Amino acid sequence: MKYLCLAYGDPKKMGALTKAEFEALLTQCKAFDAELRATGQLVEGKSLEWDVVTLRPGGPKPIVTDGPFADTKERVGGVVIIEARDLNDAIRVASLHPAARIGADLGWALEIRPYSPECHQ
Repeated sequence: MKYLCLAYGDPKKMGALTKAEFEALLTQCKAFDAELRATGQLVEGKSLEWDVVTLRPGGPKPIVTDGPFADTKERVGGVVIIEARDLNDAIRVASLHPAARIGADLGWALEIRPYSPECHQ
């Protein structure tokens, strides 16, 4: 079963890092990503820009608003798709991702959601 992991972070805290701090963080992340990839359960992983546009139904055409859907300091900064047997296995696999192991001071977190087989076949 596939699981979508939304990787959250605080853009202001990330932006406050020096170039050297950011490069050191990237080096750590690449090592953790390689470890996760080696399990064979990493399907895809991508970083995202912090800017957000939300579309909502609004009559004849969608309403476009700037900003994240939820009003929080943290924003989605990446998506990861993993393969796991069940939710417990997804938690185990996702715990290998950098956002679950480092970056607490940057507001990092992972949200794990199972794919709905009924909607995406």
